[in-house]
Amino acid sequence: MTKAELEALRKLWRARVADFRASGLTGAAWCAAHQVKEHQLWYWVGKFKADTDHDGRQREHAEPRFIPVRVEESAPEVTDKLLSVRVGPAVIEVTPGYDTELLRDVVRTLASLC
Repeated sequence: MTKAELEALRKLWRARVADFRASGLTGAAWCAAHQVKEHQLWYWVGKFKADTDHDGRQREHAEPRFIPVRVEESAPEVTDKLLSVRVGPAVIEVTPGYDTELLRDVVRTLASLC
């Protein structure tokens, strides 16, 4: 359905719902008099109810807004350049870009405990 066809359908049903509300008839009676299926009437009544505010006025439909998003690529995990260091029963896995001083301190600490 094109945008124009959808708008025409909404306009038709807006008029029908207004007529139903002004009629004072039950949904079943109004639908029988207008050869309309009752579930269609209630669908559009609910649809237009969602389009009104608490005072019964038409809500303004704002255009969608786009929020800028900045995507930063993280370094891919490199598993083929993984170095395993064994100190006693402990295994330390070292990847590119590791902190050399931290590794040195960890190895010394483990060596003194083993």
